[in-house]
Amino acid sequence: MNLQPLRTALEPALRRVFHLYWRFARGMTLGVRGLVVDAEGRVFLVKHSYVSGWHLPGGGVEVGETCHEALTRELWEEGQIELAAPAVLHGMFFNRRVSRRDHVAVYVVRTFRQAGVPAPNREIIATGFYALDALPEDTTRGTRRRIAEVLQGAPLSPDWS
Repeated sequence: MNLQPLRTALEPALRRVFHLYWRFARGMTLGVRGLVVDAEGRVFLVKHSYVSGWHLPGGGVEVGETCHEALTRELWEEGQIELAAPAVLHGMFFNRRVSRRDHVAVYVVRTFRQAGVPAPNREIIATGFYALDALPEDTTRGTRRRIAEVLQGAPLSPDWS
């Protein structure tokens, strides 16, 4: 009996349930995001299967992992992007929309190599580099704020959104 169609159908729902569970069950959480800017001034964005909108690439920092190691891993997993020089910390942000315990470190990446265009998979629906005046309509507010801070001189906020 082939259970693959059932697994494929249930996986997004289970991912959302576990995401919601961990939102309340964990202590403080720490994530990283990379604001990757190419030579043309475009930013790299990711659309996930389990949350709406376009985001900066990134994810959670695992136990025993530094923020920089997590950033390196997430950029590769989500965009096949490899750092060619150290990323620069832009800031730490309190993400109270997710939880009262969630914090995000945002790094600016300007020197990198991209091995190829990542194919969509179970986690990543789409990716791409976008000009500031052509960001996807559903780019999240927090993502837009980080982009404006780094590339347009907007005031730095301590909160993610």
